[in-house]
Amino acid sequence: MTESVVIPNNASLTQRLVVRGLYALLRLLRLTWRMRFSDPHGVIKTSRDKPFILCVWHNRLIFGMYAYSNNIKPISGRRLAAMVSASKDGAFLVEALKAFDIDPVRGSTSRRGRQALLELSRKMKSGMHLGITPDGPRGPIYEIQDGILALAQVTGLPIIPLGASVSRKYQFNSWDQFQLPMPFARCEVVYGPPLQVPRELDDEKRASIREELKSRMNAINPL
Repeated sequence: MTESVVIPNNASLTQRLVVRGLYALLRLLRLTWRMRFSDPHGVIKTSRDKPFILCVWHNRLIFGMYAYSNNIKPISGRRLAAMVSASKDGAFLVEALKAFDIDPVRGSTSRRGRQALLELSRKMKSGMHLGITPDGPRGPIYEIQDGILALAQVTGLPIIPLGASVSRKYQFNSWDQFQLPMPFARCEVVYGPPLQVPRELDDEKRASIREELKSRMNAINPL
């Protein structure tokens, strides 16, 4: 069965204005944060030769965006394309990603998934890193969905887990318990070891890799 073409929702004028205001606020907050990036496995430097898939829990998206703009892009010299839901909520996130010079690709496991995989594959061939929230766009929180495994299979790129912890934060009452560092917070961002996904997977192996990735993510993300 072929997937029907789904047209993603675009951001409204109100959403675009809200994002601009929030981005200005984030820039002010960033001036007060003490943010440190740790790459014990050297994955960012080696990505100068080959891109990767950045794996970030949905509630730590802010850390992923700053990791890209302040650390990954300057060192690797590569831009990032990220999968974003084709829903109205996703339209809001699209504008936020654009503010960080991240190229959004619309789709999710349940909606416009195949089209998004094809578009991300084209971005990879042009030399871009890829990014995805494995528990997004609607959860359950901290559960690996099939989207990231399919993306790794199709592209052959390694998955790089991103971990983040913060000394002081505001935690939203949302499904993902979204985290926003408070003023003058200490933020620690760490990259885990790369995980390679075979192109061919049976159900047992898929479940095993899913659990391995979840374990690696939880090891570097205080829950």
